[in-house]
Amino acid sequence: MHKTILIIGGCRSGKSRYALELAESLKTDNKLFIATCVPYDDEMKKRVERHQRERSDDWHTLEIPLKLPEAIQEHSLKNDLILIDCLTLWITNLLMETDNPDSVTTAALHLQTALEKSRCPVILVANEVGAGIVPENLLARQFRDAAGQTNQQIAACADRVVWMVAGIPVTVKPMYSNPKPVI
Repeated sequence: MHKTILIIGGCRSGKSRYALELAESLKTDNKLFIATCVPYDDEMKKRVERHQRERSDDWHTLEIPLKLPEAIQEHSLKNDLILIDCLTLWITNLLMETDNPDSVTTAALHLQTALEKSRCPVILVANEVGAGIVPENLLARQFRDAAGQTNQQIAACADRVVWMVAGIPVTVKPMYSNPKPVI
């Protein structure tokens, strides 16, 4: 088992389903699901309920919209596996709390440190947002930039990165890859 796995892909690409299937295939006793979503409307509340129904009774769930690095540090000591869904909503939550997008960079560095120090495997789900057009407004560009930078940081420290395309997992960083470009 890889210590840190990042599952990344576009919207409705099968990221969450694949991450859950991967996590449930592991024979562990104490599984923690960390949900970062803050459901502000009825449609999002229904999505959350659907995701909750998809998880077996083996899971303990915590809703952690902001303090993700701290949650990993605390809960990796008493769990065999942590699944975080999703980094992109965590970034949204951080941006909604501050006028300073640099605070997301700092939070991502704390997350990277927490992952490196985690005492149990961690699977993270994130949206790939860099394949679209340049957004027309400042907040959307700040979000896109923060998500892209965070994804790069977490991918760099992850032991494995899987890109989801139309429900198909494509490993883009196998466990023993060289993270430095070869020129």
